[in-house]
Amino acid sequence: MNYQLIVMGVSSGGSVALTEILSALPRNFSLPLVIVQHLHHRQDLNFLKYFRKICAMPVTVANEKEAIVAGHIYFAPPNYHLLIEQTGTFSLSIDEPVHFSRPSIDVLFESAVDAYGSRLIGVILSGANGDGAWGLELVKQNHGLTMVQDPESAVVDYMPRAAIAAVKNVDHILPLPKIGPFLARLDDGASINFSRDENI
Repeated sequence: MNYQLIVMGVSSGGSVALTEILSALPRNFSLPLVIVQHLHHRQDLNFLKYFRKICAMPVTVANEKEAIVAGHIYFAPPNYHLLIEQTGTFSLSIDEPVHFSRPSIDVLFESAVDAYGSRLIGVILSGANGDGAWGLELVKQNHGLTMVQDPESAVVDYMPRAAIAAVKNVDHILPLPKIGPFLARLDDGASINFSRDENI
């Protein structure tokens, strides 16, 4: 499968999960990665400095009408919903919060499904509410690849458990240390026929 975009949702426990995953991606990783992390609405962007230090890939905040570039990591800005347009560009919205969150994981995933369909990889990580479960189900329905952090490896297990309950037959449920290397192998076109209990 020719995947073209990864969308990732995370909330409580996000710093731990993202540090593990993003630091494992190589400099030549070609897939763009778009992240919604639940943040305080007044959160400044200093957290980007940390991820720029630990990541081999360029890390930035998504901007209105910005074109998505291969091999970049994008974060949704605080207090804005982040959407992906059919043209492969970002759009920002100040519509009402979804699941008490703005940005919302579901909003990102829904728009990404509309734009990328089966070429999409959706990932749900640690978190304390059900945001992203419905969006990941949309990814599955449209034949994209679905991935969830094993709840046993999450700082807060509610979000991954909600995603697993919502999506029939999640493609991959992986412990945190294996998610980054697995994504890297996907980009290399390696075989992805692994079950939850197999070594990766």
